[in-house]
Amino acid sequence: MRVLIVEDSVLLRAGIGRLLEDEDMEVVGEAGDAESFLAAWETHRPDLSIVDVRMPPTHTDEGIRASVELRAKYPEAKILVLSQYVEERYAKELLADGHGGVGYLLKERIADVGEFVEAVARVADGGTALDPEVVAQLFARRRNPIDALTPREAEVLGLMAQGFTNAAIAEQLIVSSATVEKHTSAIFQKLMLEQRSSDHRRVLAVLQWLDK
Repeated sequence: MRVLIVEDSVLLRAGIGRLLEDEDMEVVGEAGDAESFLAAWETHRPDLSIVDVRMPPTHTDEGIRASVELRAKYPEAKILVLSQYVEERYAKELLADGHGGVGYLLKERIADVGEFVEAVARVADGGTALDPEVVAQLFARRRNPIDALTPREAEVLGLMAQGFTNAAIAEQLIVSSATVEKHTSAIFQKLMLEQRSSDHRRVLAVLQWLDK
């Protein structure tokens, strides 16, 4: 089996690669960002791509968006998403395209190497491999996307609704500006707000908050 590893962490790429090679699988290429992923797939046409969700430059959803783009162009492309969290919007699109050969596993919940290798083989053969937690998050019915926010994200959005800037929110919560930006990015993703101007998305997020 020929595998392409798409992960921005050099150590994780090396670890996954060693594990696969120990199982007599061939790592035909590696990529650390979405653009390189798409180019590498075109070059190598692997049997399977193992892809992280968060990649440069924004470390939000580049990996899974690239996967959706690739599958739209090449439905035969087999994708196994391996991530730390569930990116609901694009995950649903990826898993529901009807072509098979897709999987979504959470890194922190992989406790058995044998089961992981089995999942890799299953997806490469056109099957599916889904972590139960992924299924639960994707198909749980929520009355309002606001319900998907963590308590801290809800707190950040509440301050945003009061007109606080990111810097002011950071001061209010006694955290760094980078932490607030991370929460803000997560809020935009969970509320399924397109990547337009930041100001525009803040307004839309606040409107959802006020309408909850």
